[in-house]
Amino acid sequence: MTQSAPTFLDPRTLTVLITGASSGIGAATARRFASAGARVIALARRKDRLEALKAEFGDLIHTAELDVRDLEATRALVAGLPEGFSRFNVVFANAGLAMGLEPTWEARDEDWATMVDTNIRGMLNTVAATLPQMVGQGEGHLVFTGSVAGDYPYPGGNVYGGTKAFVKQFALNVWADTAGTGVRVTNIEPGMVETEFSVVRFRGDAGAAGNVYADMAPMTGADIAEQVFFACTVARHVNITRIQAMAGQQGFSPFSVKRGQR
Repeated sequence: MTQSAPTFLDPRTLTVLITGASSGIGAATARRFASAGARVIALARRKDRLEALKAEFGDLIHTAELDVRDLEATRALVAGLPEGFSRFNVVFANAGLAMGLEPTWEARDEDWATMVDTNIRGMLNTVAATLPQMVGQGEGHLVFTGSVAGDYPYPGGNVYGGTKAFVKQFALNVWADTAGTGVRVTNIEPGMVETEFSVVRFRGDAGAAGNVYADMAPMTGADIAEQVFFACTVARHVNITRIQAMAGQQGFSPFSVKRGQR
């Protein structure tokens, strides 16, 4: 029996809402979809950063300033999307960050609060504001930015890893709820990606951020954008629940053993 070739969706049929679209994975994903003819709703707190996308792709891009930590603002923005962008069928809940790399007992309370508010509460707000519409229209795709840190611990990753473990399990539970509704759910779980991620983590210290990627070839925002694009354009009867990827020079750490201590 001859196997038929896999089928893919025409990206020109997609309207993609992306949070955290001003830089890194979010901006790269916006460019990947727009370059293929999809309409893109690019959202971020730094609206000035979005102007380059608008200038590059024109009418294919709608930009707006949004802090996803504000549920009412998120609901209002979604409800007020202009004609041509209001019937979105892909939502990429991408906004997130890491703050600090101190051990748990030395970490800053405000860093923990920022990570929880953005990575968990902001993600939940995005879902609350968009998922009902996609379920109602019988078509949609909810994509999350997770992390390998949601599976594998590392020193200093305490609350950040905890938030990404939440994203992973929440995504799986949403898929359990939405199976059969026409809405697909995917969690993208990258390892080392060189974006502004480490600059933010080290509070603007570019030197410390650069040391994270010294003497190795990390993934790029465009590498992850390609994974999002693939998951969203594969035939609708296929749901890719998780994509986990690491840089070729990244691996798993051995068990940590503290010699001479009890």
